Amino acid sequence: AQGPQQKAVVSTQSTGKRGGRKRQADKGICYGKPKTAGVNQLKFQRSIQSVAEERVGRACGGRRVLNSYWVGQDAMYKYYEVICVDPAHNAVRRDPRINWICNAVHKHRELRGLTSAGRKNRGIGKGHNYSKVIGSSRRANWKRRNTLSLRRYR
Repeated sequence: AQGPQQKAVVSTQSTGKRGGRKRQADKGICYGKPKTAGVNQLKFQRSIQSVAEERVGRACGGRRVLNSYWVGQDAMYKYYEVICVDPAHNAVRRDPRINWICNAVHKHRELRGLTSAGRKNRGIGKGHNYSKVIGSSRRANWKRRNTLSLRRYR
């Protein structure tokens, strides 16, 4: 609903299809090395929850995705409720506990893996289980460990 009675925080239900993902290949033909030959037993690299957040974020462009939680599932779908915040709403802008989300750097957090589900998929956390992402990401971590540094006279 638009207008003066517009809600500051809204939870929207979103679904994600369960199961693996099939490769789009004409007649099931995958060219190249045998490693890339599979069609059926492929798994998507991010969780269904983060994809559900992403879909809501695209549909509700003016709102910020805060987080999401599981509400149910059946044989075909998983159902999530995604919490969205309106950054233009005065109730949000005046509340010091939530007005951090009004800053421009938080636009489309869900598309950049900054929500809780997205951070899990990126392997970001604290403790010895998360040593693979020290340096902000897996790629940065790998690059730092594999770059030769010759610092003398440079």
